Amino acid sequence: MSAEQRLQELGIVLPAAPVPVANYVPAVRTGNLLYVSGQACVVDGEMKYTGKVGKELTLEQGYEAARIAAINTLAIVKQELGSLDRVKRVVKLLGFVASDLNFFEQPKVINGASDFFAEIFGDSGRHARSALGTNVLPFNTPVEIEVIFEIE
Repeated sequence: MSAEQRLQELGIVLPAAPVPVANYVPAVRTGNLLYVSGQACVVDGEMKYTGKVGKELTLEQGYEAARIAAINTLAIVKQELGSLDRVKRVVKLLGFVASDLNFFEQPKVINGASDFFAEIFGDSGRHARSALGTNVLPFNTPVEIEVIFEIE
């Protein structure tokens, strides 16, 4: 099943691709790789969640924030390529989690994005990954992800 069909089957409608908020582009294509700039949990132009996971937010809310960031990432991929079916595989995901000092479950938070990519792309959605904790992220978002895709 194609990625586009899988989104439709799950009832997921991609939003308009988020617009950069500073001096950068949403994605850069070089050869058969597409590098997507960092994405947060923005829905309809507003941050869905704010704060630190383990303090203002639960692990489950952090997971959902990562899933939303992954959906926004795919919106950029579709804008750049015209179709998600041109994605050959998800190569690498780098995830940052704004965390309370006593929160150590960053990998479980970033699973929100990893699980989503596997759900859409199957085995081609499984990827190399880093999940890092940090004290703060831009605009008080709890999660930011950046992703590298291999494309056809």
